[in-house]
Amino acid sequence: MDIKKILEDLYRLDPALRSEEAELKKIIKKFAEQKPEAEYDEDFKERLRSELLERLAEKKKEEKTRAGFFIIHRKAVVSAAGIAAAVIVALSFAVRPGFIADVMSPDRMTASEQAYEEPYREESVELFAKTDEKAVSPGKEAHTEALSQTVPAENKKSEKPQAPPDSVIVSASERRDAASSVSAAAPVMPEADDLFFDVASSAKMEYDSEELEMPLNDETEGVFGGEEYKPITENDFIRTSDEPLSTFSIDVDTASYSNTRRFINSGFLPDPDAVRIEELINYFDYDYPQPSDNTPFSFTTELSVCPWNRDHRLLHIGLQGYEVSREELPRTNIVFLIDSSGSMQDENKLPLLKDSLSLLIDNLRQEDRVSIVAYAGSAGLVLPPTAGTRKAEILGALDKLEAGGSTAGGEGIDLAYKTAARNLFPDGNNRVILATDGDFNVGQSSEAELKDMIEERRDQGIFLTVLGLGMGNYKDARMEALADNGNGNYAYIDTLNEANKVLVTELSSTLLTIAKDVKIQIDFNSDAVDSYRLVGYENRVMASEDFDDDKKDAGEIGAGHSITVLYEIIPGTNDSSDLADIKFRYKRPDEEQSILVKTIIENRPEPLSEASNNFLFSSAVAEWGMILRGSEYIPEADIDDVIIRAAGAKGDDRYGYRQEFIELLNRTKELMY
Repeated sequence: MDIKKILEDLYRLDPALRSEEAELKKIIKKFAEQKPEAEYDEDFKERLRSELLERLAEKKKEEKTRAGFFIIHRKAVVSAAGIAAAVIVALSFAVRPGFIADVMSPDRMTASEQAYEEPYREESVELFAKTDEKAVSPGKEAHTEALSQTVPAENKKSEKPQAPPDSVIVSASERRDAASSVSAAAPVMPEADDLFFDVASSAKMEYDSEELEMPLNDETEGVFGGEEYKPITENDFIRTSDEPLSTFSIDVDTASYSNTRRFINSGFLPDPDAVRIEELINYFDYDYPQPSDNTPFSFTTELSVCPWNRDHRLLHIGLQGYEVSREELPRTNIVFLIDSSGSMQDENKLPLLKDSLSLLIDNLRQEDRVSIVAYAGSAGLVLPPTAGTRKAEILGALDKLEAGGSTAGGEGIDLAYKTAARNLFPDGNNRVILATDGDFNVGQSSEAELKDMIEERRDQGIFLTVLGLGMGNYKDARMEALADNGNGNYAYIDTLNEANKVLVTELSSTLLTIAKDVKIQIDFNSDAVDSYRLVGYENRVMASEDFDDDKKDAGEIGAGHSITVLYEIIPGTNDSSDLADIKFRYKRPDEEQSILVKTIIENRPEPLSEASNNFLFSSAVAEWGMILRGSEYIPEADIDDVIIRAAGAKGDDRYGYRQEFIELLNRTKELMY
């Protein structure tokens, strides 16, 4: 029996398990002694699982001060719960049969809530009774029958798998209590040292430099340990005399930053194609002014020395969407589209998702409507449109979801959009929130098919938010494509703290779109600019003629969103000339004709010593991204300079996000050297 191979299989899926290597070796050796002829098969895995859980349960009794899977202090060590859950994930011990909950009764509603809710409930039930019998909350029996076609034979005959000891599972009530404690304090977050942090990031682990080398397999073109990322070729310098126009779509996604953080906190440098520099930069808010006219966003520029190449200059462009308070949000029609397939059973997937969505649910109002659609083998309506104040009912439906079966992603998306369209608020906010690891494998599963489906639905005034979860089989490229083509945004949830950021602190920008199909076109002056290079946004570059074409899809800006764009510039021969003309095109959320805004960027470079915190911090994040990508555009990577620049530009940092970034820089340095 190759103990080393077994351990390496575990470590590739969860590096935090290295801290328990001695315990794991003891367990594996014990089985090897008892059964010398044993093979690394399902029986062996099951016995290994039982022994590990038993030992961890005993360990928890001895160490009662250890925290659970989540809500642990940053300085804590890996908990027994996290280790057990990770081993269960790594070895894929059993498929947990899932089911879709029946429609809950309204017997706990007040009279006023019933009067307000009943028309929506009756219309919704009537709709799905007519359109798709499979989609009308089939209940446990119907769904279990559907799943039986995909569950392995050895699992069909078994009852619900025995629950692991309490050292592994955190109860639903405990999850909701924890979620409430976070949202109750919102929007003011704890200080940086008290932020919620995930298990892997809190572990104190040491690695040899050889173990950190993670070369890509050329044949997989971006498949990294089972995770899939779209290949990125960095933007090159373009001579202004050859092509003065630079055109691209804005991007407010942030998934790449939190996903990159997950890699680094697990002790590994990320797949270079997982690093989208614009998403790293736009993870953070910047001190840009609010709009002062009818345009939904303000516009500022700054020009100074390029920190990673002092012979060049760096142009900083900032857009700021107007703020909308939570109380001012229009009534909202939300459809949670939840992947409850077998691949979502890991603790950092469906369980974390339930806790995450409970944060959003706690902030809903009576005028808001929530529906839940789940898909696993087939799609079903778990909860018809329900008033936001009926939190116990919404949480109850959410908590009954379990992971099991294959993934009918296309069918789920179709049903979610039907639900949202049937209950559309013409004067409100209508949004589907898709939560998944992206591993669709039944029905319409190709990226092209899903893209076409999303494009057909976006013209109905229904926007899309994609929440990515998990590791190992994570399909980033697919989820990025869905968000890009569905008038949506894309975030990656790796911790409960990140869920609080996306779904509570930034609730308005996540839910309310204030401008859609936003494009930028810059006409550089060849006298002032010899060559230019757009930093990031590789997947957003557009042809020059697409700028004036209102049929071409582009990015969306949410309420309060800040968007930052950086250009590295090789100066021209005439510093007295204007640097460039800049134009924006955008559409109001309910209109299809674009509005044009244009202005001039003056050629007024400032010394780096006088640059703003906005300029210095965004350039530090961008340079970090280029270091992680192994960019050819950094003559000499100096991460110490990046750390100093970021620390000096931290500013107010109300929620501790910038301090966390500085800590990530130090971890990156440790992994590099």
